[in-house]
Amino acid sequence: MTAITRIALVGCGAIGTAVLELLRGDPALRVTVVVVPVEGMAAAKKAVPGAQVLSMVPVAGIDLVVETAGHAAIEEHVLPALARGTPCVVASVGALSAAGLAEKLEAAAVAGRTQVQLIPGAIGAIDALAAARIGGLDNVRYTGRKPPKAWKGTPAEQGRDLDALTQATVIFEGSAREAALLYPKNANVAATVSLAGLGLDKTQVRLIADPATAENVHTVEAEGAFGSFELTMRNKPLAANPKTSALTVYSAVRALRNRVAPLVI
Repeated sequence: MTAITRIALVGCGAIGTAVLELLRGDPALRVTVVVVPVEGMAAAKKAVPGAQVLSMVPVAGIDLVVETAGHAAIEEHVLPALARGTPCVVASVGALSAAGLAEKLEAAAVAGRTQVQLIPGAIGAIDALAAARIGGLDNVRYTGRKPPKAWKGTPAEQGRDLDALTQATVIFEGSAREAALLYPKNANVAATVSLAGLGLDKTQVRLIADPATAENVHTVEAEGAFGSFELTMRNKPLAANPKTSALTVYSAVRALRNRVAPLVI
């Protein structure tokens, strides 16, 4: 009989709901608890039949916590779970741009003698970048290009009408830390690239609103002792949330399946 990993899913928004759908019927992974704020519990109970809906991660009966809900959820749910020894998977990597949060996660995992995994999300080559860091990296640059509607509700709207753009427009240039703080729902990739490479302050980021694209286009350039590489990915946005690439959901599901698969790559 296949052992079942019991999962507490923190968040039931666009990403969390898509993860739930892809895990439905998986013989080794079962979402037994969905964690949402009290005001969202009624809606979550309708959307997730068969799972227990709570406002906090239970202390017992859970093998793994998966976060898909943002910075506040990491503070409220992931840190305590790690401290008591429950491994966690974090999707909101951009939240780690907040001062001290990455260190808090590491300290909690050490205290609980467990591990927190940051998923690559919408970007590839993170394994190559992290390997290159061992030999020495000189420069890492990330460029994010998305349709104007993906930047709505962000500082990109200050001083410009996104709907009126007729050509590609740079809306931000600076460090990965600044990008993740100003564009937390758009810049998870920038934070992921920086954490795998040169860090939040030494990774250069450019964000572009481009009316000519319907895709989320991510480009990573890296140079160092290993040589150099340039990766460009053209991701389809998640239908329920254009700020997020669909690949983010697939990355989360892959990370979960890798935890139970007998052969992993």
